[in-house]
Amino acid sequence: MTSKKQKIGNWFKNSISAKMLTVGFLILILLIPLGFVKDLIRERGFRQTEVIDEINTKWGNQVILNGPILKVPYNVYVEEKVFDEKTKTFLTTQKPERHHAYFFPWELDIKSQVKTKPLERGIYESVVFSSENQITGTFTKLNFSVKEIKEEDILWDKATLLVKTSNLKGIRNTVKVTLGENEYDLKPKFDNAYMNTLESGYLKNVQEIQKQPLAFESKIAINGSSTLQFIPIGKETTVAMKSNWHSPSFNGNFLPDTEGKKISSNGFEAKWKVLETNRRFGQYFFDSLPNLSDFSFGTEFLVPIDDYQKTERTSKYGLMIIGLTLLVFLLIQISSKIAIHPFQYLMIGLALVMFYTLLISISEHQNYLNAYLISGVAVVSLITIYSRSILKNLKFTFLILGSMFSLYAFIFVIIQLEDYALLVGSVGLFVILSIIMFTSRRIDWDGTEQPA
Repeated sequence: MTSKKQKIGNWFKNSISAKMLTVGFLILILLIPLGFVKDLIRERGFRQTEVIDEINTKWGNQVILNGPILKVPYNVYVEEKVFDEKTKTFLTTQKPERHHAYFFPWELDIKSQVKTKPLERGIYESVVFSSENQITGTFTKLNFSVKEIKEEDILWDKATLLVKTSNLKGIRNTVKVTLGENEYDLKPKFDNAYMNTLESGYLKNVQEIQKQPLAFESKIAINGSSTLQFIPIGKETTVAMKSNWHSPSFNGNFLPDTEGKKISSNGFEAKWKVLETNRRFGQYFFDSLPNLSDFSFGTEFLVPIDDYQKTERTSKYGLMIIGLTLLVFLLIQISSKIAIHPFQYLMIGLALVMFYTLLISISEHQNYLNAYLISGVAVVSLITIYSRSILKNLKFTFLILGSMFSLYAFIFVIIQLEDYALLVGSVGLFVILSIIMFTSRRIDWDGTEQPA
């Protein structure tokens, strides 16, 4: 019995297969703390999202502007039967019923000046903007003929102007519209049918629009975050946007003109021109005004990939870092006959896992580059010093230092890349596999090393 135990013990001590199984088992065990670290990174990322959403909600969320729109009421007549008690018959009467028509501008020109700035709460930061929007254009003759509405049934003295926005909370000025020679204040409507809508009082002499175009002008200062968009309700809509933001993403149904687009580290300029023929709706609606947000266009003030996203991407390479580092120690042990205890492998693996906790905690107070350098230097130094006491060989210690430095530098390069991350990662892994295959070719996997 004792002899059998000794054979089993010697097999675990001397067998290459036993060493490989042990290291493989330890790698699987290390996946548990690595999983906890990934959960921690996701939790901190979710917390950042919650705080940023709270900041944005109080400052002003995404902004979609639509207007001005001319709202003109008119009467239609419906037959109504009333029972007459005297004659015992039904009398037919014509009862007026009020409806509304909505007319869009003939020309709509928007000049938008957007200034972004960071808002901080604790360790978290959000990017918000303040925009100054100058809106000009003209209304021309209104067409009621499609509904066969008589001139006397149009209630010109009840006509109003509407401006719709997705973010009333963010408006920073008293919105006024000058139409013709008259100026009107716009006030919010507290009506479910007109949510997020500003409406003027009754317009004066608006029927003059049937004889000649009426020009309008308005200025809207509004706070927001994430996105600023406009709806192209003009028969010809032009938008010019200028901002100090360096990383815009032009989104929505229409992209800016190539010739008018300029992007630099100091900001961007962009110009759009949208015609009625470019969209799928006309210049007027009767009875109800549909939601046209699907036709909006503008700019998303894109925040470049933040530190939590970079840290989460880095943690996805955790298994590769742990596996390759322990593999280097295993190859050194097999080729040099240096004894490395499983407990020492475990300590090395835990040190590698600690890299990610250091990275996430430091990146909350420093930028990602500094956090990565500090964490990487700390872990590589710790493992290098520890390997010196284990391997007792300066050559192997420098091999560990070089291999770990190369691995962490390789991961850092991949994280910085976006378009070429997959290509560089695939080529890098191929090179690493080739090096491992080349260096391990002389090992006798039955337990002895082949002569050179």
